[in-house]
Amino acid sequence: MPAVRGARAGVADSSDRGGRPGMGARLQGFAAPAALAFSLLAGGDARAARPMITDDARVVDPRSCQVESWVRRSGGSSEYWALPACNLLDVEVALGGAHGRDETGALKTEVVAQAKTIIRPLEPDGWGWGVAVGNLNHPSVDSARAMLGDVYFNLPASFAFRGDDFVLHLNAGVLRERATAQGRATWGIGSETRLGERLFLIAESFGQGGSGGFGQLGLRWWLLPERLQLDVTGGARLGERMDGRWMSLGLRVLTDAFLPW
Repeated sequence: MPAVRGARAGVADSSDRGGRPGMGARLQGFAAPAALAFSLLAGGDARAARPMITDDARVVDPRSCQVESWVRRSGGSSEYWALPACNLLDVEVALGGAHGRDETGALKTEVVAQAKTIIRPLEPDGWGWGVAVGNLNHPSVDSARAMLGDVYFNLPASFAFRGDDFVLHLNAGVLRERATAQGRATWGIGSETRLGERLFLIAESFGQGGSGGFGQLGLRWWLLPERLQLDVTGGARLGERMDGRWMSLGLRVLTDAFLPW
């Protein structure tokens, strides 16, 4: 992709990477949407570029880095996330986490680490796919836990239409929760639609096997092309009641290539 940072193989900023964080599991002590973000991570994390939770078949540009940060509020709980990521030897490596309080006022923290690589780069009017593996830890829940927490594996695929004005993302993965020693299937489907030169509409649904899904709708806006991006979204659990509603505001910063590899 010639001129747009955070996207790959000619796909313009509408298909700009993402978690991310990226990024289906229920992080203990945090709202389910935040957990789902990081088992489906990208940015992305690391899930599709913020604010998408469904991941995409892209990584940040070679030898470059990005920082995705956002705040999410749901009922009486609040979460503050930061997820730096860099492309080292064509592998995007992300390490970050969250700090917040639940509805009772109890402090909660989460730590996520992920590695992601692209097998087939996404081209305009084409498709691509990649592989992501990661680890989730919940220090505020179990401070004695070993570094290896909940482990996940995800396959993101992306399909570009009308050049790259509309991009569809599909995710399929597995999450193994350390506490239960059980594996759960994760899934996600999302889209990015160009509304203007710098403005994009995102819509998605995501979840894990055996439980109801979640939906999210929002806008992504380039404040400074290739450098600074702002997003705002709202979401809820899908169903008759549409409960578990949340709002999210995020900022994404991207760098030039500066790493030695």
